[in-house]
Formats: sequence, C-alpha cells, structure tokens
Amino acid sequence: MSSTRLIRRRIKSAKNIAQITKAMEMVAAAKMRKAQNIALAGKPYAEKIYQAVFELAKRCDVKEHPLLLKNIGSEKKLAVLITTNKGLCGGLNTNLLRAVSRFFKEKNSCDFITVGKKGENFVVRTERKLVASFGQTGSFSNQAGAVINLVISEYLSQKYQEFFLIYNNFITALKLEPTLKKLLPLGVVEEDESLPKTDFSEFIVEPNYDQLFEALIPHYLENQLRSAIYEAEASEHSARMMAMKNATDNALELMTELTLAYNKVRQEKITYEIADMVTARMAVE
Repeated sequence: MSSTRLIRRRIKSAKNIAQITKAMEMVAAAKMRKAQNIALAGKPYAEKIYQAVFELAKRCDVKEHPLLLKNIGSEKKLAVLITTNKGLCGGLNTNLLRAVSRFFKEKNSCDFITVGKKGENFVVRTERKLVASFGQTGSFSNQAGAVINLVISEYLSQKYQEFFLIYNNFITALKLEPTLKKLLPLGVVEEDESLPKTDFSEFIVEPNYDQLFEALIPHYLENQLRSAIYEAEASEHSARMMAMKNATDNALELMTELTLAYNKVRQEKITYEIADMVTARMAVE
C-alpha cells in the first residue's frame, strides 16, 4: 500500500511540474517573439550606423578625437558583460561565461561593467575587477545611456586600452552565439573587412566631418550597446523556452514510467491476493 501511494504521489508531483513548465514555456515563447521582432527591427539601423561611423572616422583628424586613439599607456581592457538576472534558461549563461574565460584568460587583463546579476556573480566569484553593475532593477535598455557615459569617462581617463561588448547573439531560436565585439578605439576600423564597401564622398557634410563625428560617437556607442541588449534578451527568452520544453518533456516521460511502475505493482498485489484466496480455499477443502 505504501509503495503504490508513494508512486501515486510522485506521479502527481511530475504532473504538477509539467503543468508549470508548460506554462513557463508558453510565456517564454511569447516574450521571445516580441524580443526577436525588436532585435531584428533594430539590426539594419545598427549595422548602418556602425558602417557610417567607421567611414567618417577615416575622414576625421585622429588627433582631435581621443576615442579614435588607443591608450598606449595602459594594457588593460574594459568590457560590458550582458547576462541575465534569472536562471532557468539552460546553459545560456554558462556558455557565455566560459567564452569570457577564453577571451580573457588572465584575470587582471580585463575589468568588467556588468548588465545582469549572473554576470556580476561571475566577476565577483572569479575575483576579477568589477567597475560597476547595472540591470538589477528595471529594463536593461533603459540603462544603456548611463553605461555608455561611464564607459566614455573611463576610456578618456586613459585607464583602458580597448573596450568590448560581450553578449549572446541571437541567430535562430536554436542557435545562440557568445559574441565579443570591439567598440573602442575606433581608429582600428580600417581593418574591419566584414563591413560592405561604400563611398560617402557623394554626401555633403556640414559644418564638417569632425563636428559631425564628435556628435555621433556617443549615439553610436549607445546604439551598439542597446542592440546587443536586445540580442541578449531575445537569446534569454529563446533559451528559457527550450529549457522549459525539455523540462516538460522529461516530466511527461517520468509520468509514463511511473504509471507503468504503478500498474506493475498493483497487478503484482492483485496476483498475490488471488493466490492467497486460492490457497485458503484449498486448505478449507
């Protein structure tokens, strides 16, 4: 009796888990579609401003713009690490943080500004330097301006040689890629062969390239960070949807196995009871 009761209890628990994970899967799917649409809608603009800044940088006086120059006096790097606040999203954060360890093998080679609690915990746990932490409350995208202002301030103080973004790039619902993207200094843009070749000579820029470039840089950096945040959010919801789907499938499979075990125990018990009845009848006769 106790065995069948225990199995029934486990079946009920597995059923409750399957209901919860199924609901979480549906919520994550709805959020993923919304985040995916936002990320895809912003990609063309992000790519164009990325290209425009690099083209303008070639036409500007390097000495007039400190963000075009690599800080020779420092060898340290600064990175904005975008992770999630919550778990239950499979190996999304684990894969990204393993990639961080590959990108920067020496702990003291890079300082971090984190967006998301998981990234903050990783930096503290691995004893790396945490410059600032954002994203504990509110939307990540709303804090993009504050993050970029801090980055520009730190870079202009010549503490860091380069500035990177580290995030999960949303490619498809099943393919999420840890990405390292260099944003500063902008003086290395001529080496970027991934950009399509264009000619800006047909445009008239007023008052001049330098003033336009100076006004465009903060907007460009914020746009690139915001685009990375949207990609990371779409990746989070996609990973959570797949994790909850796998959890639901495992719970249903466990229910099937437990039901078979319950039926087997119940049938054995019935067989023993019938055997006892037959034995008792034969003893009476």
